[in-house]
Amino acid sequence: MADRYQSFARSPLGQTLVRRLGLPDPPRLQRHTPGRPVLEGPVLSGAAPAGWAGKQVDALLADLGAPNYPADYAALVFDATGIADPGQLRALYEFFHPVIRSLRPSGRVIVLGTEPRSDPAQAAAQQAVEGFVRSVGKEVRQGATAQLVRLAPGAETAMESTLRFLLSARSAYVSGQVISVDPATVPDVTDWEHPLHGQVALVTGAARGIGEAIAATLARDGARVVCLDIPAAGDTLAAVANRIGGVALQCDITAADAPQRIATHLQRGIDVVVHNAGITRDRTLGRMSDAEWDAVLDVNLAAPARITSALVESGALRSGGRVIGLASITGIAGNAGQTNYAASKAGVIGLTRAQAAVLGERGITVNAVAPGFIETEMTARMPLVIREVGRRLNSLAQGGRPVDVAETVAWLAAPASAGVTGQVVRVCGQSLLGA
Repeated sequence: MADRYQSFARSPLGQTLVRRLGLPDPPRLQRHTPGRPVLEGPVLSGAAPAGWAGKQVDALLADLGAPNYPADYAALVFDATGIADPGQLRALYEFFHPVIRSLRPSGRVIVLGTEPRSDPAQAAAQQAVEGFVRSVGKEVRQGATAQLVRLAPGAETAMESTLRFLLSARSAYVSGQVISVDPATVPDVTDWEHPLHGQVALVTGAARGIGEAIAATLARDGARVVCLDIPAAGDTLAAVANRIGGVALQCDITAADAPQRIATHLQRGIDVVVHNAGITRDRTLGRMSDAEWDAVLDVNLAAPARITSALVESGALRSGGRVIGLASITGIAGNAGQTNYAASKAGVIGLTRAQAAVLGERGITVNAVAPGFIETEMTARMPLVIREVGRRLNSLAQGGRPVDVAETVAWLAAPASAGVTGQVVRVCGQSLLGA
């Protein structure tokens, strides 16, 4: 659905009223197109004393061809891994203060840190870095974003996929996130445009909306995509599969035989599983029927758990595979009239963290993506006021697009993202809900 306010705000009259009245000013976000470079301008990098990731960062920036000289910057990258007590936090101020206003529209701020540990001074300092980054994300303007990447010791060699995603236009609607990277064996990548070449991916709920965008993006990245949806969506599903060169599989994921049927269909092996299928049955708790509760919990949470288990137990999900679930900021913040939906999406987060710990022994990563307000058929049916609040209540002052969720899924699906597991990444423009 068209965002009429955004169109108006970009008009000459709209710009005048936005400035005079202090109204939201949605920027024009730069999104990825095939062949677009990761960076399109100079990058300034720096490090606190004793930082241990800067060498790898500088090597990556050099590989990307990013110049490092005083100018208006496409990105600012700072290694804060060496900050071990509150007194050292001044290094953040000294690096960013002189240059933050030189950040280009749709620029990127990335800070590298570490997990807060048991040492009180280190824990205080590294938690302070998170507060700093989240605040920077709310200060920068014109589509710029800010992220914190926490590196475990030894993980600096596994961070390239994550940095490429966060520096690029693929992460246009991702901001204010904290992403942890663990040590991992990462395969050599010779083609970053097609990182999923030769892999097989399953996307549930692929007939429309976010699922369709995910299927198309994974296919663009080289995967052979099995598009799954309910039989009632068969014609639309077939059209999507044909358009991306994939395969259509009609299946009700809540059916008793669905997990075994899917595992049998994929018995030759699968590399990526995306649990996108989901429904809503919104009603306040006192008015909600048994059927409305049960349907949402079964489709959104129980069925994905059963399917993953069947794929793992059958051996269809290969070692080194990727499992990605669709959560929601509603599962983080809650929402009136959505106790069933919020419970199911919070459950996805819990399932993600538990499965990551278990399946990590097989080299399988498990992550979740939590969309905020995304422009879909579902959000188009919202009442006007609620829809407008959902669009504006984030640092980018607009709704996201299905492709924003799809790009995040594609990053997590890549073999080079082996160090990212058990994470919940919000695609919400740094929504104020649940912040």
